[in-house]
Amino acid sequence: MKWLYVAPIVLGLVSAESSASALEGTWSTKSNAVFTGPDFYDPVDELLIEPALPGMSYSFTSDGYFEEAIYQVTANPKDPGCPTGVMIFQHGKYEIMSNGSLVLNPFIVDGRQLLSEPCQSSTSTYTRYNQTEFFKSFNVYVDDYHGRYRLDLFQHDGSPMPPFYLSYKPPQMLPTQTLNPTSGGTQETGTSKTIKRIRRSLENRGRTNAVRRGDYDYNVIWWFGVSLMCVGATGWYFL
Repeated sequence: MKWLYVAPIVLGLVSAESSASALEGTWSTKSNAVFTGPDFYDPVDELLIEPALPGMSYSFTSDGYFEEAIYQVTANPKDPGCPTGVMIFQHGKYEIMSNGSLVLNPFIVDGRQLLSEPCQSSTSTYTRYNQTEFFKSFNVYVDDYHGRYRLDLFQHDGSPMPPFYLSYKPPQMLPTQTLNPTSGGTQETGTSKTIKRIRRSLENRGRTNAVRRGDYDYNVIWWFGVSLMCVGATGWYFL
């Protein structure tokens, strides 16, 4: 019977998790076109850079910082030629509550939104954006179908967000501090030092230490577990 104790260890490799260490990384929706970091938002020149396809991305560090990048296009049923597009950038700190919920508290002065309504105006509207986000729960696990780490986020009413898949670990993010400090915002370091760090981040965007995560063959993990159980059973037989 000793070999039975091997199974929980193997299965534990793919069980769901809800912790800061499990959250760490850059997660993107299925379009795999939207990622956080300097390729989405340039804080020096105040630019939101349009991705090839709509999608969403969240990044989390293990020490409590987050960043989000959202690009959504909404169709107009009355006039298909007049869709509405919106791009949103936020970053700040997150907290995992004792009940398993997840709260994202953005840096107030750093959030940005670009709203495009081509049939209403010839120019897009660029504004500050600040929205605290609350998720009732979240889970990180291996998606059996895609063979990738998956993040499920559930909104305040329990409804699920589109699934997110791990794209980079460590996460691909801008500096985890106030990027555009003002007299009314929290400033953790001097303004000049902040700008230098941001410029360095933009210059090094092609030399990030974030590792792109692809598909994994979790059949290998399963058969490895089976082989361990066989070895355990054989050892017990000869004892």
